[in-house]
Amino acid sequence: MASNASLDKAPNVDDWLAIDTDGRVRVRTGKVDIGQRVSTALGLIAAEELDAPLDSVDVLRADTDRAPDEGITSGSNSMEESGNAVRLATATARRHMLARAAELLDVDPATLEIEDGLIQSRATNRTLTFAELQGGRPFGIAIDLGIASKPAAQYRLVGRPAAARGMAEIVSGKFQFLQDMELPGMLHARVVRPPHYHATLRGLDDAVPRRLESEEIRVIRDGSFLAVAGADEYAVIRAATRLFNAADWDRGAGLEPQDIFERLRGNERTSLPVVDGTPQDAPLPPATEPPANAAVTLSARYERPYHMHASIAPSAGAALWRDGELTVWSHSQGIYILRAAMAGALNLPETAIHIHHVPGAGCYGHNGADDAAFDAVLAARAIPGVPVLLKWTREDENAWEPYGSCMAMDLSASLDNSGAVIAWAQETHSDTHSMRPRPGAGGAGPARLLATRYLADAIQPYAPQPNMQTHGGIHRNMDPLYDLPNKRLVKHLVRDMPLRTSSMRTLGAFANIFAIESFMDELAEAAGIDPLEFRLRHLGNPRARDVLNAMAAKLGNAPLPEGQGRGFAFSQYKNVKTYAAVGIELEVTDAAEIVLKRAVVAADAGQIVDPDGLTAQLEGGLLQSASWALYESVEFDRDGITSRDWDSYPILRFGNVPVIETVLIDRPGEPFLGAGEATSGPIAGAIANAVRNASGLRLRRMPFTPDALRAAAMGNHE
Repeated sequence: MASNASLDKAPNVDDWLAIDTDGRVRVRTGKVDIGQRVSTALGLIAAEELDAPLDSVDVLRADTDRAPDEGITSGSNSMEESGNAVRLATATARRHMLARAAELLDVDPATLEIEDGLIQSRATNRTLTFAELQGGRPFGIAIDLGIASKPAAQYRLVGRPAAARGMAEIVSGKFQFLQDMELPGMLHARVVRPPHYHATLRGLDDAVPRRLESEEIRVIRDGSFLAVAGADEYAVIRAATRLFNAADWDRGAGLEPQDIFERLRGNERTSLPVVDGTPQDAPLPPATEPPANAAVTLSARYERPYHMHASIAPSAGAALWRDGELTVWSHSQGIYILRAAMAGALNLPETAIHIHHVPGAGCYGHNGADDAAFDAVLAARAIPGVPVLLKWTREDENAWEPYGSCMAMDLSASLDNSGAVIAWAQETHSDTHSMRPRPGAGGAGPARLLATRYLADAIQPYAPQPNMQTHGGIHRNMDPLYDLPNKRLVKHLVRDMPLRTSSMRTLGAFANIFAIESFMDELAEAAGIDPLEFRLRHLGNPRARDVLNAMAAKLGNAPLPEGQGRGFAFSQYKNVKTYAAVGIELEVTDAAEIVLKRAVVAADAGQIVDPDGLTAQLEGGLLQSASWALYESVEFDRDGITSRDWDSYPILRFGNVPVIETVLIDRPGEPFLGAGEATSGPIAGAIANAVRNASGLRLRRMPFTPDALRAAAMGNHE
């Protein structure tokens, strides 16, 4: 078993595992559970390797004091990193405990077996419990990276249904989210935001803060950063409104109204060739003419607008500043990098900052969680010794979170007389997808925290650099898994775009796969070949072919009523994680609305650990991305973001959720493959292809609203 980044940082069994004096197994992980059921999967793995009862295994919430530093919970990496680390740690611990038990019982280790957490000797019929053997004592050994973990054929828990951890408490209303926290003496706080990014605080009617202070509302001001805090939450909410109205904002020129897709085409950019999914620090290869044997050459542009995370609950953070130490409670997905950025911003050593992850609003990337936590810290710094819970409003969340970047993908390809692709080119234009508050030289971490740009000692926003990782930001899944010759791939990091952007589920993969899978259908149509057959002709990977065939078999080809259509799409996330094919049946109504009828998912995520959790991940990704494709687009004007509520930023409602049928292809003994973002890309292409099948219209710019359909029917924006 190869190591991974998590094991490199935390190589010892004690980093991941402890047996308490009561015999309970405590599993530590640096990955946070934000509803993706990673704690359930890790509990299954630990119980399986230790042959312990599942309900005797606790998976502890991540915090920067005790949990292994696993960076960010992102990129569908949790099972590959934390899952494998826990598997190896528990396998090593099992062997260690068997060896110790053999000594204590004076028997051959081969005669020992474990059942339900009880170590038994077949030779003597004597037993030892985990608590008797190890309870409360550290293991003091390194993880054996080469240890043989339990064979898949012997699994009794992994791969079988299990109740999600915490689900009973969530369903019964007992679960405590960050927003529900109550600490002794706690104050509630709200930030008073400027009207838009570029506005600054020119002045404040001093009478209002004085009146608020007389009402026991604390006013916190640092440059253009304004906040209020008090014991009564509703009074704080009203105070925030009063303070906003008392502020004299210098609005400057505001946000420049512009066509973002034209700006993607015309702005200054950094352009890099992409080879095998990896950007190259090299000159761009020249654009070439179609090959001499080209029978058909097609080109098309596909576009994605700005998308917001649109978390159902607005972000929050809690903080306590006491005796030079800072304690923070956050629903951030990257508590270690957040700690580093906070340390830089506050000129504190990292060891003086303690961040505890507490579930809150789902993140799906870099939403407002990190910024809300730092807002709470700034409020707590002004009121030392008093815990502060700070919540964003819905307007804060929609207007100030970092968005998923708008993107434009230009594709061209040539076919020969047999319908084979003989040349392929793609250029993707986008702003950055990587602005999490991670550490870096020159204040790169603090510069990515929203509030730092409004403080009296302001830090200018960080200027993003090109992501050079394989299948990183803009170029994630830009390199198709298909066997395509003569590829020319180019990424463009476009500068001076109007809105703040950062990581959002799949990064660039969502739009790149939408473009690739739409274009594959366009090529198949030009070649006169069935789109499934066309893909299979260009796809040698047997596991990829399996999911496509499984999806197609489940989806079927029965005739659909007039006005309805069927389409599908495929990808392997990052070309190394879960294979997923998505089929969709939909109706295009006379009102030009798209009604989703049925969806079929086929996926291969390697060895399945938690089938219900895997299904939920695949289906949840499908629904979120269907919402992006059909409804979502961040809008703005000179006065700021105008998409500030669910009317101005519509999302998929229950009334348009299709029936979903999911086929899981298990691969016992194969490595776990991350699945959280596997269906997000294919669904947009599947919808676009189904709309073409239903109506004859080809949609290339999201969202696929009735206006977009009418424009396509009129020959615009095709």
